[in-house]
Amino acid sequence: MGERSAVVEGVRAYGLIAGMWVRAGMTYRASFVATLVGNLVMTGMDFVGILLMFSQVDSLGGWSLPEVALLYGLSVTSFGIADLLLGSMDVLGARMRDGSFDTLLVRPVPVLAQVGADRFALRRLGRVVQGSVVLGWALVAVEADWSVSKVLLVPVMVLSGAAIFSAVFVAGAAFQIFAQDAAEVQNAFTYGGTTLLQYPPSVFGKDLVRGATFVLPLAFVNWVPAAHILGRPYPVGLPSWAAFVSPLVAVVCCALAALAWRVGLRSYRSTGS
Repeated sequence: MGERSAVVEGVRAYGLIAGMWVRAGMTYRASFVATLVGNLVMTGMDFVGILLMFSQVDSLGGWSLPEVALLYGLSVTSFGIADLLLGSMDVLGARMRDGSFDTLLVRPVPVLAQVGADRFALRRLGRVVQGSVVLGWALVAVEADWSVSKVLLVPVMVLSGAAIFSAVFVAGAAFQIFAQDAAEVQNAFTYGGTTLLQYPPSVFGKDLVRGATFVLPLAFVNWVPAAHILGRPYPVGLPSWAAFVSPLVAVVCCALAALAWRVGLRSYRSTGS
C-alpha cells in the first residue's frame, strides 16, 4: 500500500512540476512555436538521410524504404515519448557537481519525479510528431498481411518502446550517481539506441544484434515485433511468440531501472564526498 501511494505521489508531483515548466515555456509563445518547429525539422533530418540513401539503392539490408520507415517511425516515436517525459535526466551529473542535487533530496517530494520533470520542455513534442508522421506513412505504404493482432501490436510497440527507453533513461541517471559525470555514456544508450533501431538488424553484425536483444533489449522496441508484422525472420532466431513479449520486457526493464535508481540514491554521499 505504501509503495502504491509513493507512486501516486510521484506522478502527482511530476505533473505539478512539469506543469510549472510548461506555463513558463508558454510565456513567450512565438519563441515556443519557433523552437518546436526547429526541433521537428532537426529531428527530421535523420529520415532525410534515409531518403537520400534510398535514392541510390532499392533496399537496405534487404529491407525496402517503407519497411525501414516503419522501423524508423516506431523507434523515433517511442523514444520521443520517453525523451519528452524524462529527457532532462541526463543533466543529473551537472546537478551533483554544482550541489543543486542535494536540494532535491531534502524536499518532501520523490527525487525521481523532481529529476524527471526538471526543465520539462514541450518543444520535444517535435520528435514525437515527426516520428508519428513517418510511422503513419509507413503503415499505409508497407506491404504486410494485416490482421487484428498485427494492428493492435502497433500501439503496443509504441507504448512498450517508450517504457523501455524510459527505463534506460532512469538506469543511466542511476549510473551518473556513481560516475558523477557520465551524461555522454547515458546518451550513447538513449540517443544512440534510437539511431541503431532506425535501421534493419540485417545491416549489423550478429554480436551487436545479440547485445541489443539479450543484454540491453532494445530489439523489442521494434526489430522483433516489426519482423512479425512484415513476415520477416526474427533477429537471432527468436521463437514466434517473442513478438508479443515487448510489454513484459518493458515491465522487467522498468523494475530493474527502479532498483538501480534506489541503489544509486542510497549510495549517494553528497557533493564533495
